[in-house]
Amino acid sequence: MKPRVAVTRRLPEVVEAELGRDFDVCLNPGDTPLTSEDLAALLRGMDGILCTVTDRFDAAMVSAGGFRTRILANFGVGYDNIATGAATAAGLVVTNTPDVLTEDTADLTLALMLAVARRMGEGEREVRAGRWRGWGPTHLLGARVHEKTLGLVGLGRIGQAVARRAARGFHMRILTYSRRAPDPAVLEALGATHVPRLDDLLAQSDFVSLHCPATPETRHLIDEPRLLAMRPNAFLINTARGDIVDEQALVQALAAGRIAGAGLDVYRDEPHVSQALLEMDHVVLLPHLGSATVETRIAMGRRAAGNLRAFFSGRPPPDQVA
Repeated sequence: MKPRVAVTRRLPEVVEAELGRDFDVCLNPGDTPLTSEDLAALLRGMDGILCTVTDRFDAAMVSAGGFRTRILANFGVGYDNIATGAATAAGLVVTNTPDVLTEDTADLTLALMLAVARRMGEGEREVRAGRWRGWGPTHLLGARVHEKTLGLVGLGRIGQAVARRAARGFHMRILTYSRRAPDPAVLEALGATHVPRLDDLLAQSDFVSLHCPATPETRHLIDEPRLLAMRPNAFLINTARGDIVDEQALVQALAAGRIAGAGLDVYRDEPHVSQALLEMDHVVLLPHLGSATVETRIAMGRRAAGNLRAFFSGRPPPDQVA
């Protein structure tokens, strides 16, 4: 008998078809985010769950016991939506999908840098609204990206991919900060400089891009004092997780002109976005598109499916994180 596996959100058709060949699959054709009650019911009725960032398996849920599920195959690199400690204690295996979304997320990071610095969002809205009156010498003047300083908070796979693009394509000076000093060979290959104190990196950077995981330690890592440490002509870019930034402090810093702008792909309470951010012209807002290419979403689905196949074949899942 095939293992029963629930897929909590719509995946590319080719991935759903491949899952259907190997598992007794329960799909979500309406692509409606599931409630806590829905997820608890799946834990009781399914052998495995292919879940996503919108599915929150908190400690209370996975500690309740009495469920059938043995593996949560998360669709994404981050897995902060799952209480991994409680999951391990309850005998649940947790996997993720690393590597396959690195390049597309790095591309989007550079796109946000360019969009906010060159005021592309404002310009596009002006053209669509029929308000453009033609070229002018001082019209929508933005900031140059070429040869500016980029501060990377986190130097994992995505941070390194961003550094390569910025250094080689835009001849930017690359500074990095992470809690553990990076491998000197990695820094040398990237032409990057490690800055031991985050505040020092913020004070030196024209662009600050976040690439650290969401953990209790990084929650509100960028708060009011850290925003005050940034240059008034600097831009904040976040393609990591919304909770890394104190959103209210960011709104206040932007409103007061303490930083020049922000490019955001993630938010504290997705899909809700602060009304204050929505009303600001010097902010570029995207709907969590970091890995949103056909190629990457198929690769992510296949990676999650591979973890499920390994587990139910009695082999260690290649991407087990808990």
